[in-house]
Amino acid sequence: MRMSTRWMVVPVLLAVAAPVAAQSGDWTTYGGNDWNQRYSQLKTINTSNVAQLVPRMIFQTGIAKLGSFENTPIVTGGKMYVTTPYNTAIAYDLATKKELWRYEHKLGTTIFCCGPNNRGVAIHGGAHLYMGTLDAHLVALNAADGKVMWDKEVADPAAGYSITHAPLIIGDNVIVGVSGGEYGIRGFVQAFNAVSGDPVWKWYSIPAPKGDSTFDDKAPNGWYGTWTPKTPDGADLHRDVTAEKGDSAKNADAWTRGGGGVWMTPAYDKASNTIFLAVGNPSPDLDGSLRPGDNLYTDCIVAIDATSGKTKWYYQTVPHDVWDLDAVSPPVVATVGGQKVVVHAGKTGWVYVVDAATGKLVRRSDNFVPQENMFALPTPDGTRMLPGANGGSEWSPISISPTLGYAYVAALHQPMHYKVHSAPWEKGRLWLGSAFVAIPGEEQYGLFSAVDLKTGKIAWQNKVPQPMMGGSLSTAGGLTFTGEGNGNFNAYSSKTGKLLWQFNAGAGCNSAPMTFTFGGEQFIEVACGGNFQINFPLGNAVMVFGLPAKAKK
Repeated sequence: MRMSTRWMVVPVLLAVAAPVAAQSGDWTTYGGNDWNQRYSQLKTINTSNVAQLVPRMIFQTGIAKLGSFENTPIVTGGKMYVTTPYNTAIAYDLATKKELWRYEHKLGTTIFCCGPNNRGVAIHGGAHLYMGTLDAHLVALNAADGKVMWDKEVADPAAGYSITHAPLIIGDNVIVGVSGGEYGIRGFVQAFNAVSGDPVWKWYSIPAPKGDSTFDDKAPNGWYGTWTPKTPDGADLHRDVTAEKGDSAKNADAWTRGGGGVWMTPAYDKASNTIFLAVGNPSPDLDGSLRPGDNLYTDCIVAIDATSGKTKWYYQTVPHDVWDLDAVSPPVVATVGGQKVVVHAGKTGWVYVVDAATGKLVRRSDNFVPQENMFALPTPDGTRMLPGANGGSEWSPISISPTLGYAYVAALHQPMHYKVHSAPWEKGRLWLGSAFVAIPGEEQYGLFSAVDLKTGKIAWQNKVPQPMMGGSLSTAGGLTFTGEGNGNFNAYSSKTGKLLWQFNAGAGCNSAPMTFTFGGEQFIEVACGGNFQINFPLGNAVMVFGLPAKAKK
């Protein structure tokens, strides 16, 4: 079943990031460009011929141990670089359609909350690749042969640290953040020299109190924040701030295990030399009694200086989160009405548009999923609330159409009961302080929405049978692509939301798609290997679609 709703809107032109304008047909960063827009100017495949798409290449990675296949490959110089859930990196030659080399990372201790996955590599100078691993290493590989240049342990995997997102290259630095907010880590983002692997700077997602060597003057009250009873956009959080302040002394060291993983690849704006990142949940997830305060910088969009790693500003979508409605989907930079902004699709079910220079809210969109009992407190017996703990929008990257001014959001509808209980922290042990469970008999489904960034209105919306996780791609051909858990891979009209083409790959297409040119042709790629977290059919295929090949004379 699909539903579609549309409003008459006046299109608004979004400026395209410079890396997009210079795009040669390769896809050289996880988000398609530094601004993370997942938009391509390629238009050989368009609304008039997309119905003709057929599989042109299928790369079976041959990984027997399956997990969430969430990879977006890098394509450059006729080579495609793919990563698998358990940190095997593979290079394919697009001309011969054969594997060039394979690097299998020998994993040590691995502790992760939501299924094994890896979302991709970064490339530096066209010659070196970088992959984060489930055992919290950052590995540098020679792009020509897959040989290891260096291998650094970024954090202690036995404490629950891991790395799942694709690194980001800025100049001669490689930027990577850690996951593990469900285990009482202290999250951070770190820059390393791309050649030597030496650390350059480290930014902590959990600010320390005054007197600590890592004190951050943008958070003068440490992770306690301002003790706000509401979200910045005015929603009541139902907090008992008086009780929290009374508990603060006995929980004075809570910041040392405050969570704050950085799940997804940040965006970068060269003009302001700013990195924009999204920070995940506090620890423990639902038991706020052990972590009084706003719990900065969890559930935040944060801007940091790319040279020094210093905080510029933050926007906290949910202070003192006790619902796991954290900031996960990667931020995107755009200009709307002449203003440079950062766009983030929240687990809360709203798209946030904030000023890129100040972090001030420009607008919050209409909700793109149903909402009920928003910010009602968990109880021992269970509180019904939606969106559930997966969102809204989960880690799925949005894409943007600069010509229409739309952001495209893959979302989940999963009503849940929130139950709270207290448990002490133990190193390396899952520490939720809670349970969030789906409600038996209630329908779950996905919603794919076009959100007008100028107005915050939903321009169109399609319903699909399963909750959506994976992300989208938009092109100058007027198309937006996204996948479903049942194996469907879909092409929609970016303007109207009409389904124009569909292919079923057998396993869930739960990765963010990309596009590239090779041999004078445009291709669309998606990894279809399912999702461990929400039990979609698993596999290991990288699907590459194109227009029918011309017969050779």
